[in-house]
Amino acid sequence: MMTGQELRKTVETALDEIRPFLKSDGGDIELLSIEEDSLVKVRLMGTCVDCTVNQMTLRSGVEMTIKKHAPQIKEVVNVKADQTA
Repeated sequence: MMTGQELRKTVETALDEIRPFLKSDGGDIELLSIEEDSLVKVRLMGTCVDCTVNQMTLRSGVEMTIKKHAPQIKEVVNVKADQTA
């Protein structure tokens, strides 16, 4: 069982893996929080914010990559800039 700090580091590693793809399209992603070790809250930034495929990107790319590194994660949600984490 990972500690909260280890899980956060693992999720950051997963985000680092996908970040170059987001940056190549002018976007980025920020880890906001990990709730009860199963829900990851992120914020898509840059061109990813208004991108029409950002939900698909989140599901197929980000969530899949995070789950590969941390299988205990059940869901990844994007918190928009005007929402609070």
